[in-house]
Amino acid sequence: MRQRIQAIHDTATMAMLVIAGAGTQMLSDLLSVAGASRTVLEALIPYSAPAFDEFLGFTPEKYVAAKTARLLAGRALTRARWLRQDEGPVVGLACTATIVTDRPKKGEHRAHIALWQPERLVWYGLHLEKGARDRQGEEQLVSSLILHTLAVACGLPDTLTLPLGSADRLEGDVQDFAAAAAQLLRGEIPFLGIYAHGLLRTADICPQVLLPGAFDPLHMGHLGMARAASELLGKPVAFEVSAANADKPLLTQEALLTRLAQFAGRYPVYATAAPTFVQKARLFPGVTFVLGFDTAVRLLHPRYYRGTYSQMLTALREIEELGCHFLVAGRVSEDGRFQQLSDLPIPRPFQHLFQAIPAERFREDVSSTYLRAIGSKGAR
Repeated sequence: MRQRIQAIHDTATMAMLVIAGAGTQMLSDLLSVAGASRTVLEALIPYSAPAFDEFLGFTPEKYVAAKTARLLAGRALTRARWLRQDEGPVVGLACTATIVTDRPKKGEHRAHIALWQPERLVWYGLHLEKGARDRQGEEQLVSSLILHTLAVACGLPDTLTLPLGSADRLEGDVQDFAAAAAQLLRGEIPFLGIYAHGLLRTADICPQVLLPGAFDPLHMGHLGMARAASELLGKPVAFEVSAANADKPLLTQEALLTRLAQFAGRYPVYATAAPTFVQKARLFPGVTFVLGFDTAVRLLHPRYYRGTYSQMLTALREIEELGCHFLVAGRVSEDGRFQQLSDLPIPRPFQHLFQAIPAERFREDVSSTYLRAIGSKGAR
């Protein structure tokens, strides 16, 4: 085990670990081998419900569940990305478990372990026979599985051998974001969607409200706009990372995965290769698009319709027929004037498609361009 841990420390991967209910032996083992500072960015043990809820951002339906473990791992990944100073590989690793304690338990003894990387999400569910082991025995099994999960994520051989009994059960699943991103960029699928808890979909899913953008990086302005839109419409807001942009080249797979990782464990996110809003509307009929003022200006500029006003009107008519609408947030111009919906040259027949986010509900003047200039990593 010490050799395997040393091999983990010798890789470039760094981790944020969140352990609740069982698995702390793994932390002790990991830290007992020299070089742990090359692996561990931070380790958190949110044992109480308030601590658990505070890290997750809300109270989960169940504390020990696959969905909750995935959410914890996603939050850990976003934390790891923030903590790592360079651009090296990071993972978010989480365990939520319930094992032998000093009082009888009605439910089964189990652990859910999730590891989230920009490229994939790995989950294990370990179900243990009651009464077959003492607490130390169950703790050792859970810790071994967590360590194995981290080792494989670091590129070490998959050599898992758990001493399971006939009544124990181990199940697992992988959500392969990298494979889906490659399919999208090759034009083999029209979009991909990743829930906040990490489940991946490439069909049969459609958001109600969508906030598209480059998200380079995701920042508090985007989050504030999404919050205001959700409050105004009474509907959940998802984000869309645009892999194709009318003014920029197609994103690389690495860049797309990096941008999608910003939402891990927090918000639902889609990726498309649809550079125009009429193409987005065809993918997601009936959706309301949430736009910043600058994006709304581009939406209404003939330049993006082969330079012709008539083709712009044709595109808006198709968007109308597809049942889509636009919610527009204002922003301050370079001359210090606040620009909003009333400043847009919206053709009269299509004014009903547009609604403003009032400035008193949302106003955030930060830009991604500025954040990149100062080297900010954006919203935590």
